Formats: sequence, structure tokens, C-alpha cells
Amino acid sequence: MSIRDDRPLAVLTSIVRLEEKLLCKELERRHVPYEVLDTRRTVFRGGTKLPYGGAISREISHTRNTYATHLLERGGVRVVNDARTVSLCGDKLLTTLALEAAGLPVPRWMATLSPEGALDALDEFGYPAVVKPVIGSWGRLAARLDGHDTAETVLEHRAALSNPTNRITYVQEYVDKPDRDIKAYVFGGEVVGAIYKVSTEWRTNTKRGGAPQVCPLDDELVDLLTRASAVAGDGVLGIDVLEHRDGTRYVNEINHTPEFHGAIEVLPVDLVARYVDFVLTRLREEDT
Repeated sequence: MSIRDDRPLAVLTSIVRLEEKLLCKELERRHVPYEVLDTRRTVFRGGTKLPYGGAISREISHTRNTYATHLLERGGVRVVNDARTVSLCGDKLLTTLALEAAGLPVPRWMATLSPEGALDALDEFGYPAVVKPVIGSWGRLAARLDGHDTAETVLEHRAALSNPTNRITYVQEYVDKPDRDIKAYVFGGEVVGAIYKVSTEWRTNTKRGGAPQVCPLDDELVDLLTRASAVAGDGVLGIDVLEHRDGTRYVNEINHTPEFHGAIEVLPVDLVARYVDFVLTRLREEDT
């Protein structure tokens, strides 16, 4: 089965994790030609059409992912997800701004462009609160602030970080949740499935030990996820939803390169096959 003129599909990555191995295995099962494109070693040249019939973006570095998707698109290659979605969803603050502008519920938030500007404002904002990097994954560099002293220590540390992006101080209210978050998988606006990430630790990432359980899809949740995916754009998305103990739901983040190692253990749907189905469908539409 070819994508376009028998040109291979580029699988854009640098670290091949379980997800990338499973996607490549599914491509092989379907006899789809592909090439793993290591973003750390690929050379792009101006005025050159690239020899790929399409690309799957699976790069974990936001910086490399952003530039690589732009470069591939400039070279005439359709990328799933595209550069716009990658650029927006890779930045938590920009994602929040877009969701809020669309009228979607997000946790109460504040932001300053340096850590020094945040401390006094936090006293008014209120504790507990969560400070997180605008770019990052797996809960790294995120911290729960339970009071002024903790905030002062964490913000002093952030001020010493060398990357200027990490000094952008993005704060959310701490949502009192029932020891779980929701992670949903939405492909092209269709909600494919959702899991709870269950943990007694406030960061529930499955990478940090959060246990996956099936999350039932009610009409309210499906509507929330569909509206959130429309903000992010047409693509393969992992949408994180926070649920307050009183039942109020907030869209927290949207992941443009979602992991699914936990979800495939519990969901009855074949996420890998659905992922590849969606990619191939979009690439064939590009040909017509």
C-alpha cells in the first residue's frame, strides 16, 4: 500500500519509544513503506522537495518538532500533526490562551514573564497553586506551591535556570481532584477513548506511575473534548482534563505527540491501528 507515488512515509523522531515501535510495526503489517527520520541528524536544504509521501510527527523535543514540521511542510510534505498544531499545543500557556478564547473551561491561571514578578502576585492569587514550565512533559519542572515560603524557594530556582523560556512563570490554581486525571485520545475531532490516570501523587502522569483505568465517555465529556480538539486543529491529540471533586471539569493541556503505553493496556479500542488509519486517511485526502 503506497501513500503517494510509492514514496515512503517519514516517521519523525529522535528517541524510539514503545509508541514509535508499535506505529512502525503497524505500518509494516500494512506494507506501508516508511523511513525513521532522526531530527538530530537530518539536513534540510532550501528549494528542495523532500522524498516523502507524508510524515508522522513523533519528535519529543518541542523545539526540534516545531522546526522539523515547518521544514517538512516547506519541502512539500504533509505532516500529521501539522506545524500549527505542534506550535500551539507544545506551549502550555499559548494552549490555555487559545482554549480560554474559545470559551472552554480552564483552571484559573496567572503568568509573569520572569519569576521575580510572580511572588507578590501569588499571595493574592492564592495557595495551593501549581507552577509549570510552558514547554515540557511528564510533569518535569512542575511544582505544587503550598504557601509563600515554598513559592519563594521554587521561584528562586526558576530564576537561576539558563533557558529563558523556563523563566516564564505560568501558574494554575491547584484543582482538588479525586486522585485522578483524565487523558483522552481525539483523532480528527473524533473521541477514540479516554482513561483515568490514577495516583495518590498530585502529578498523575503514567510516566510517573499513574495507573490507567478506563474512563467512561459521557455526553458532557465528549462535547468538551470535541470543542478542545477544534481549538488545537485537525490531528492526533491527547487531551488532559482535570476533574474537581465537585464534578467540574477543566481542559488542562493538549498533547500533540500523545503517549499511549498505558492506554493500550486498558482500552478496548486498538489505538495504534486507529492512529495509523487516521494518518493514512489524511494523507490520501492530500492526494485527491
